[in-house]
Amino acid sequence: MGQVYGYVRVSTRDQNEARQLAAMRAFGVEEECIVVEKLSGKDFQRPLYQALVRRLQPGDVLVIKSIDRLGRNYGEILEQWADLTKTKGAAIVVLDMPLLDTREGRDLTGRLIADIVLQLLSYVAETERANIRQRQAEGIAAAKERGIKFGRRPIELPEDFYPLANLWKKGEISSRTASKQLGISYQTFLRHAKLVCASPYPGQL
Repeated sequence: MGQVYGYVRVSTRDQNEARQLAAMRAFGVEEECIVVEKLSGKDFQRPLYQALVRRLQPGDVLVIKSIDRLGRNYGEILEQWADLTKTKGAAIVVLDMPLLDTREGRDLTGRLIADIVLQLLSYVAETERANIRQRQAEGIAAAKERGIKFGRRPIELPEDFYPLANLWKKGEISSRTASKQLGISYQTFLRHAKLVCASPYPGQL
């Protein structure tokens, strides 16, 4: 077995990596071989992770606490897994899931099981994402049937808005003076006044 590296990832700087670090030390990863990165796992464009991958040599071992520390997208995880284990010849150990262990000490059946488990995890994750999207779509459709409207509630403009907007357009009144008379913020006045002026049907939003 070659060098053993540990990869620890938290999504934000406020999250604590202590549990992952403790797991790495308990496994026997040397302190100088533990890489800690504080970035989202939405993709693999992470500088420290990429630098670690470049260092990996055939026979080296990459240790992670759980599969989601590697990333969140299981399609990309499958690609990374294949690249690390088959192309680079390194091994991966997932501490929270002993079946995901591709070290040389395991026989062909063990490595095959690891690949199958990872494929299964990928399938379950993708199925769950699809179910979530379906439930969201069904929920929105049901809400619309009940008359619930989505999006920002339109602002009801004062009756004097359009005359004052026309005066502002002609340069006869400032936006701050108009907004003060209307009792709204000048940013709100400007936003809607510009829409009115750009509309081919003045007086309509």
